Amino acid sequence: MEAFVYTGLPGRVVFGRRVADQLAEEVRRMAAKRVFVMTTPMQRQDGEVLATSLGGAFAALYSNAVMHTPVEVTRDALAEVERSDADCLVALGGGSTIGLAKAIALRTDLPQIAIPTTYAGSEMTPILGETENGRKTTQRTPKVLPEVVIYDVELTMSLPAGLSGTSGINAIAHAVEALYAEDTNPIIGMLAEQSIAALGRALPRLAANPVDREARSDAQYGAFLAGACLGSVGMGLHHKLCHTLGGLFDLPHSETHTIVLPHALAYNAPAVAKAVAGVAKALEVDDAAQGIFELSRKVGAPRALKEIGMPEAGIAEATDLALANPYWNPRPLEREGIRNLIARAWAGEGPRADVD
Repeated sequence: MEAFVYTGLPGRVVFGRRVADQLAEEVRRMAAKRVFVMTTPMQRQDGEVLATSLGGAFAALYSNAVMHTPVEVTRDALAEVERSDADCLVALGGGSTIGLAKAIALRTDLPQIAIPTTYAGSEMTPILGETENGRKTTQRTPKVLPEVVIYDVELTMSLPAGLSGTSGINAIAHAVEALYAEDTNPIIGMLAEQSIAALGRALPRLAANPVDREARSDAQYGAFLAGACLGSVGMGLHHKLCHTLGGLFDLPHSETHTIVLPHALAYNAPAVAKAVAGVAKALEVDDAAQGIFELSRKVGAPRALKEIGMPEAGIAEATDLALANPYWNPRPLEREGIRNLIARAWAGEGPRADVD
């Protein structure tokens, strides 16, 4: 066994069916008195139900969370937090809502309870991405790591089949990059392969039957493991590209990850044979990148960036921005290779490594 360093992140995870009913108990464990609940506009009704369950501990409901955590929305929500005199944040939803809670926690140091309803994984990480003036930047700090995460399978039952697929492949992306991260280790490797295997089994079943509870449970478990991977080690080219594309063209988060992942994995594959073999084994396929590309087809996900709003003229700009700030990646970043990667992802072509 080679030497390695593993840093476990603090946090309490409650996993099961109808465990969201324990929210009031978790609030009491924190000794919190006034709870600020956050959702997106579409999940406001679910937030109201949650607020009712809190009884006298409920302080206010904010339902304007949006993608990519724009700083102007954070400022608006922060003003409501201050008016409500809240001492605890509860985020119900996916990466948009959980990201907003993190942004507020960064500025206030208020404790957070995250109740994810998608497979985004942000709830398990000390990472915050914020967008301002069309640029998305990320930072890593323990101040934004939720203290409690409640995984209630019942809250994912109404997740549309399409979003289940893209959100699940977004989670797979965290596990894939964790396998070849600069600071990867055997513990994370084990979690990553289990995550990919669980999601790889579950997502096609959910595409066929979105109310398959066993598949929902497997997908949420896989997403939990993927989030733990994302929170514990660094990421590489794939996440950099997705943040660049999402912030630059306001593209939907999980769809962008779904489209880019097979191409980013194919680009890095020549430099990370062991990790690629682990992905292929977990998915039970011969070719890891092609396997993920086929998985996106099986779940009915978009496979071209042009389908989700990226202009062809943006390929050059995205290439420049992706190369602007140096970051670690297992394969050196080469302009022609990165441009070809983005161009293929834009067109919906199959993944290729561009290596003779």
